[in-house]
Amino acid sequence: MRLLFVKLGSIGDIVHTLPSLAAVRRALPSAEISWVVERRSAEIVRDNPLLNRLIEVDTKALRRWPVSGETLLAPRQQLRRLRASTFDTALDFQGLLKSAAIARLSGARLRYGFAREQLREPASRFLLTKTLPTPARVHVISKNLALAAGALGIHVPTNPSEFEFPIAISPAHEREASAAVRDLKTGFAILNPGGGWPTKLWSAERFGALADELWEHLGLSSVVTYGPGEQELAERVVAASRSGRATAHSLSLKGFVALAKLAEVYVGGDTGPTHLAVAAGTPVVGLFGPTEWWRNGSPRPEDICVERNEIDCRADCHRRACSNWICMDIEVARVRQAVEERLRRAKKAKEAERETIA
Repeated sequence: MRLLFVKLGSIGDIVHTLPSLAAVRRALPSAEISWVVERRSAEIVRDNPLLNRLIEVDTKALRRWPVSGETLLAPRQQLRRLRASTFDTALDFQGLLKSAAIARLSGARLRYGFAREQLREPASRFLLTKTLPTPARVHVISKNLALAAGALGIHVPTNPSEFEFPIAISPAHEREASAAVRDLKTGFAILNPGGGWPTKLWSAERFGALADELWEHLGLSSVVTYGPGEQELAERVVAASRSGRATAHSLSLKGFVALAKLAEVYVGGDTGPTHLAVAAGTPVVGLFGPTEWWRNGSPRPEDICVERNEIDCRADCHRRACSNWICMDIEVARVRQAVEERLRRAKKAKEAERETIA
């Protein structure tokens, strides 16, 4: 069987589809699996041992045109590999017109996607051969797994403890992570102040104050991570910390995953590094405002979300701008207490694991 995964981006979207890749490979070990991904999000799935082929495309240049077969075929150098193989089945995990169009252009006879009410762009269903209902109000990882199960008739995990996130980390990525914390004499927390939308951001000043609290109460240094365009924000966090125990670092995506595996705890909002920290198995404290923790956050019950459910406008609004921006007005003390509780849970889990082994 020749299968095509269509999940173009973003980083979080890619991470949320990795358990489906692992489940399909486990159920169908002889299947030939390819994945179409946006080039800017491809690093996470490059060199993945579960994939037979990775097809990188760049659809950004096409956004000013109507999405159609002709316009998607325009950059032939990008889509040549897509047409080079005969696919039996394509799974559209994205739910967009462009992702459904790519599934159709692949030549796959069977093209599966989500039911109309669960598509981000409902018109995309006309480019699919079958749409499948998935459970309502579940984490997006479970939604993706349900699509794979329904399309391929396979067993998929339902317990978050069984979700697998295959990411190929090389020794070079491990060295990159080690270099970032070479001078630290203590355990450390990762603080990630960035986010795609302004409304998702917790203030740099509060992140700086949290770094001081983590040092004073828990003896943890803080590594402030940042991506492209976020250096100034990270430097503001470091400047706001009075203890001098916060340092800023920018790493590659896989270097970040390697760093997260070394960290005691991670704190951040609804952004790519948070999802990577979940994939790395790092204890996570999420800071969520306009988006849903139950859908986008960690699927693990032991991870903690700090959010404001007591305000009248807290309704998963998904606003990128807001005149009443109070959902991220979260006290530093609450976050520090959540970190303490998450570390307590991690310690308890390790003790239980040691008892089981003994």
